[in-house]
Amino acid sequence: MPTMQHDAFGEHFANPRNVGVLAQANAVGSVGTMGWGDAVKLMLQIDPATDRIEQARFQTFGCSSAIASSSAITELITGKTTDEALEITAADVVDFLGGLPAERMYCSVMTYEAVQNAIADYRRHGAPAPAADSATICKCFGVTEAMAARTIRINHLTDPHQVTFHTKAGGGCFGCYKQVETVLARVNAEMVAEGNLAPRQAYRPGSVPPSSEALKPRGDAPPPLGSGARANIPSHIAIPPRPAPTSAAPRPVLPPSENRDRGTPEQFELIKQAVEALRPHLQRDGGDCELVDVDGNTIYLRLSGNCVDCQLASVTLSGVQAQLAEKLQRVVRVVPVS
Repeated sequence: MPTMQHDAFGEHFANPRNVGVLAQANAVGSVGTMGWGDAVKLMLQIDPATDRIEQARFQTFGCSSAIASSSAITELITGKTTDEALEITAADVVDFLGGLPAERMYCSVMTYEAVQNAIADYRRHGAPAPAADSATICKCFGVTEAMAARTIRINHLTDPHQVTFHTKAGGGCFGCYKQVETVLARVNAEMVAEGNLAPRQAYRPGSVPPSSEALKPRGDAPPPLGSGARANIPSHIAIPPRPAPTSAAPRPVLPPSENRDRGTPEQFELIKQAVEALRPHLQRDGGDCELVDVDGNTIYLRLSGNCVDCQLASVTLSGVQAQLAEKLQRVVRVVPVS
């Protein structure tokens, strides 16, 4: 594996490598959607004679960790054979970057899944992709049971909140918490039987409560399962100390009504229709949104229900913003107001 650079995370975020479309790609792997708030598309040029990856490029939508992880994976797999690339894990990406916050581990997992999907695409030789490898357990973020199981096994996860940090499953409406627990307990039991996990470390359903205000990701460790649980957190997960409490940032204030640029009545109506089209998706998970006003490219929304207390509320806003931009065919900024 290439030597990790000093401050590699900042470097790969500020100056990402291999960004853009690869016209001559013969392998493409995508993970996520803009509607989920994060998406990665990985394009590879593979030499059929040697199965070696000659070029890798990516496009991504998401946070700084998604950009840095996507850049890192292209560096890690370029020059590798497809078999060698398949052996690179999310932990390798994190090590290469010098660590990621616990609540951003899913970004490295997305790049791992993108490599798996791209090489599977290459090996199908143009045949259509098969149906999903298993049932979807998290509708908010499209996480399948197989993806969750792979991530648990590869990263030796033993806590539902670690699963959320690595896959985002359970980070939205929390309706899938029981399914996450079930998959985690099953995979941990298999790992114990295989000798890859000590019995005392295996997750027991019901031993960790579902999300609450105290469990929201703030860069802290997930709640411990026992006296030795913290020591068993994988070494590649960066767990900085909890920051000192600070007063909450004030909610954005709407500019005076007479100063707002609402555009033409037709443009305002189009935005209103786009917001209304999103509401059923949020309502399915116990949330909702309401159009408050428009000022140029800024759309002010009022979130309610589960959207307010969502563990990944910022991701929900990013997804809403991306879907509105797609529907309106222009760049917009979504701002929540009380």
